[in-house]
Amino acid sequence: MQASEAFGKPGNLRDVAKAAGVSVATVSRVLNEPGLVKKDTLEKVQAAISTLKFVPSAAARAINSGRTRFVGALIPTLDNAIFARFLAALERKLSEHQLSLVVATTDSNPDTEAEKAKSLIDIGAEGLIVTGATHCAAMHDLLERTMIPTIITSFYDSDNALPTIGYDNAAAAQLALHHLAELGHKDIAVVHGPVRYNDRTRARLDGLKTYVFDGKLTTFETQISHQGGANVADHICSLPRLPDAILCLSDVVALGVLLGLQASKISVPEQVSMIGIDDLPTSAVTVPPLTSVHLPVSQMGERAADGLAQWITTQQAPHSEKLHARLIVRNSTRSLL
Repeated sequence: MQASEAFGKPGNLRDVAKAAGVSVATVSRVLNEPGLVKKDTLEKVQAAISTLKFVPSAAARAINSGRTRFVGALIPTLDNAIFARFLAALERKLSEHQLSLVVATTDSNPDTEAEKAKSLIDIGAEGLIVTGATHCAAMHDLLERTMIPTIITSFYDSDNALPTIGYDNAAAAQLALHHLAELGHKDIAVVHGPVRYNDRTRARLDGLKTYVFDGKLTTFETQISHQGGANVADHICSLPRLPDAILCLSDVVALGVLLGLQASKISVPEQVSMIGIDDLPTSAVTVPPLTSVHLPVSQMGERAADGLAQWITTQQAPHSEKLHARLIVRNSTRSLL
């Protein structure tokens, strides 16, 4: 009987090594890089781990291997379903690379982002996933000093110093506007979230400005929330004349606008067409179902996970990758032609 068993304590690394007849280094290799261990040795060590009920501590594994095997993701909020979809795909794919995920929210505040990035690095993050390409000076300084592998998501810019894995936000907005223009809409209200600290929103607005459109665009800024959308809907309903269509740069806001219009007895799309950007799961089941531009956030999470894992393992940064948005036409838009 092992001494650890006699005293009712779980086995430790040395107990496992002794029971399996291997070195402590071999047990460590089984725990951290099992693919490099011969099959018979792997099976002996795993059997010993099971018998002794050995559960390795993350701290001990980090000391033995020099690796923490976790990465950090910095996102603006957990309240938006688009980030939940992204994180689910990111975590699922990271686990295939034997990496864990720690998530920190920034509330879209650049200073908070820099502080939380430093905290993640201080506790041993091997890499970072960040949202958007615009960051404060403290964040840039931190990334330059630590040289930690960092991938930008939700934004594509091949000229950025860091790899970007995301979509062309300007093109996504233009896709929505093009759909409305083809349907004959000339007077369009554009509802968007705060532009400060949000380069994705700014890029979408810039895309609308550069699109050749023979009509009128009126912009309304609000919070990215259902309430924010509902507030804009109240304002639009008080105008002397309704716009032909409402283009929301976020499906979260679009749902609030839709509910606000319905509360004011405004029928969609009979009185006003509506389109969003994101294609959240709820967009397919609203009444009417919302036409939206699908953003490939799950694919983005998978690509970011693969790219970061490769960078950590090989010390080679991945190339930037542009993922393509696509239009999903449902019943919230109609032709005026």
